[in-house]
Amino acid sequence: QVQLVESGGGLVQPGGSLRLSCAASGTIVSIHAMDWYRQAPGRQREQVAGSTNGGVTNVADSVKGRFTISRDDAKNTLYLQMNDLKPEDSAVYSCNADVLMDRNGRTWFGWGQGTQVTVSS
Repeated sequence: QVQLVESGGGLVQPGGSLRLSCAASGTIVSIHAMDWYRQAPGRQREQVAGSTNGGVTNVADSVKGRFTISRDDAKNTLYLQMNDLKPEDSAVYSCNADVLMDRNGRTWFGWGQGTQVTVSS
């Protein structure tokens, strides 16, 4: 099995920065895609940023220029650098991953438990 654990959330003032991490562990040969999503109370979950092991990344228009996604494949870890945070960025941030577990092609897809980000003065 595979586990995803997010960290790095917290309370920050508007204009501040946070760096989220999503660490994958378990039976992993490689990770094809890893994404960041967020969900605020009363709102639908939205994709914030995504990455593939081919180096392709994308970020949502709502955070473009402020958020940067990156990953360290040697550590099976995904990052989200969030700068110039705004109150509307407050949400639970979760990661997901599409994992190749073995050479027979067995795959796993799942989510972490999420980390709370609160932007408030």
